[in-house]
Amino acid sequence: MTDRDNGDNSAIKGKTASNAAGDDNMVTQVLRNVYQTTVNEDIPAEMLDLLSKLD
Repeated sequence: MTDRDNGDNSAIKGKTASNAAGDDNMVTQVLRNVYQTTVNEDIPAEMLDLLSKLD
């Protein structure tokens, strides 16, 4: 087994932790963008019609 395979290489560990934080930030931003896009979408007329029938 190499140092990388068994996790003993601290340089790789440090880089991985740094990349993980950057990846978390990227995922957070993408999720916020998807959420905001969804919130801004118009409600289809068919859905509004169905909702009005519930009242």
